[in-house]
Amino acid sequence: MTKPRLNRLFHARSGRALDVAVDHGAFHEHSFLSGIEDMRQTVATLVDAGPDAIQLSLGQAPLLQAVPGKQKPGLVLRTDIANVYNDPLESPLHSLHVPDAIEIAVRLDAVAVCVNLLDLPGHPEVREQCIRSILALRTDAERYGMPLMIEPLVMQTKPGSGGYAVDGDTAKIVTLVRQARELGADLIKADPTDDITDYHRVIQAAVDTPVLVRGGGRVDDRTLLERTVAVLAQGARGIVYGRNVIQHPDPAGITAALMAVVHENASVDDALALIGCAR
Repeated sequence: MTKPRLNRLFHARSGRALDVAVDHGAFHEHSFLSGIEDMRQTVATLVDAGPDAIQLSLGQAPLLQAVPGKQKPGLVLRTDIANVYNDPLESPLHSLHVPDAIEIAVRLDAVAVCVNLLDLPGHPEVREQCIRSILALRTDAERYGMPLMIEPLVMQTKPGSGGYAVDGDTAKIVTLVRQARELGADLIKADPTDDITDYHRVIQAAVDTPVLVRGGGRVDDRTLLERTVAVLAQGARGIVYGRNVIQHPDPAGITAALMAVVHENASVDDALALIGCAR
């Protein structure tokens, strides 16, 4: 019975969604705070820009849900905290979910919750922590009709660094997406593959679970929009972009461009024309 909430996430005509992730502050990494130092202003800007959803952590979600009116973006609630993004890495690594996260999401009127499924070289214990979190959340999610978005995230060691970066290997992403499906995901938030023409394999691994494509680090506007067009053409049901929106010089413009691509099948050039500072 998750469909009523998913109906508020996915656009009625296109059947797709743009979720802007602004939960970066939960992960205790200073570089993630660029562009979102003033969260009250960030949320206000995004509400005016009008994506389908905004992804926020427990402490920041009230900034969105305090906004009056029926037309504001839906809330996707981040339900776990991890320390795997730091450079250099901390020790020990962890990924922990918020107690009573699903009940909190219901009280906050969220349209979905999001939880990581991390695959880190040399640290299988972190994936075990994620699986335990997912299984616990799954039980409550079914009870309360709350859609569970699982974020399978394959990482690799950064050369010459003490941290991790995203691994875009198709086989690894497909394998972890398949596990997310096996664990009962209602939604899957997955990375783009290095070879973007492989993305239909990710969609296949998810079976009929909607896949929303993760944005990752900043890229130029044309690259971002071309990648978005490519994954949608292969069956993705939407996108979850964070830094490519919130660190953009024109967050409202890039949101409008992405919404045009996602919901109106706009061309890359037509979408670029919507960005006030398109490069």
